[in-house]
Amino acid sequence: MKSDLVNISDLNQYLYCPRRLYYLMFFKTQEINVHLADGRGMHARQGRRGGWYREVYLRSEHLRLHGKIDLIDMQDKAAPVERKRGNAYFENDLVQLAAYAMLLEEHLGEPVPLGYLYLYGTNERHPIEITERLRQKVTDTVADISAMRIDRIPTFCENPRKCGKCSVVGYCMPYEARILEEVC
Repeated sequence: MKSDLVNISDLNQYLYCPRRLYYLMFFKTQEINVHLADGRGMHARQGRRGGWYREVYLRSEHLRLHGKIDLIDMQDKAAPVERKRGNAYFENDLVQLAAYAMLLEEHLGEPVPLGYLYLYGTNERHPIEITERLRQKVTDTVADISAMRIDRIPTFCENPRKCGKCSVVGYCMPYEARILEEVC
């Protein structure tokens, strides 16, 4: 059963592939694959330093969101930091970071115009401006996720290469299902 609030990590899942989130949301099909296990290990081994709050859970009825921010950097102004396993970041990562910034600014009562994406693969932190376009994408994606229903399976991902790293590929079975759809 779906909650009224959308978990911020689900924004990333949905934008990666709506079908992936469908299986995770309605059938609890998350498998632990090498990519997921490696990412969890990197989070656990991440060093600690001053000026950060780690794993802060926030929720907002107004935004219809909840989630746990990996880090909040308090160096100058509060800024969320989202850590990613790979060497690059993508649009879905930017939207996830923007959602954390929106939660944080509601919690603090002040603007959060900047966040950071930290990439384990390159050991680099990338400053990301939290733009109105990203904020709108958060709002639109929350609405899309909230409208998901168990009796409406989303279409397949436009980029089938994503299926190779997907933790629900064994349930989604994109290659087999496509063949069956062509036959029927």
